[in-house]
Amino acid sequence: MHKTINPNILYFGTPVVLISTRNEDGTSNLAPMSSAWWLNDSCMLGMSSRSQTVVNLMRERECVLNLPSEDGVSAVDRLALYTGRNPVPPTKAGRGYRYEPDKFGIAGLSTQPSQLVRAPRVAECPVQLEAKLVQAHPFEAPSSLVALEVKVERVHIREDLLMEGHDHYIDPDKWKPLIMNFCEYYGLGGRLHPSRLATIFAPPAGTETGT
Repeated sequence: MHKTINPNILYFGTPVVLISTRNEDGTSNLAPMSSAWWLNDSCMLGMSSRSQTVVNLMRERECVLNLPSEDGVSAVDRLALYTGRNPVPPTKAGRGYRYEPDKFGIAGLSTQPSQLVRAPRVAECPVQLEAKLVQAHPFEAPSSLVALEVKVERVHIREDLLMEGHDHYIDPDKWKPLIMNFCEYYGLGGRLHPSRLATIFAPPAGTETGT
């Protein structure tokens, strides 16, 4: 039996993303979020236009989408209730957010130079996606929410996540993304069932690295 409810949070599980952007003074900002989904080389990000990340993205038109694995949960949680916005927006101040200019330092994470954008990558994240802003779409007007469409220009993957013998295929059994599910942190369990759809994207039989 189903029951009709009005949930306090309507937020089903999605991967956590650490978005690194460049501030106006050339320093770096880092923000955790999890309203993100991908389609081919594009990614849609849902955020508040009052955030420093969105301000930076609209100005610089580029960012890095860093995806932490399960073992990065402590670093991600250390960024909670901090903002790069100064002064802190009233809506965030009312929820206990504080201004912090050194987000990488607070999280205990290291910067790594990017190749196509000026924002740095997060060295500890096994997946790093350099991206550029395509366009912004107001969302749920008149709220401050905005959907940001970015195009992934370069993909960096930690080598141990690749399928053996294949440079361009990520092994889903090795990739353990950090998931935000109703504002709580989760990981993935084991594979539940073989996927017929996955056979479409599997590496061609007989192909190996260098062939």
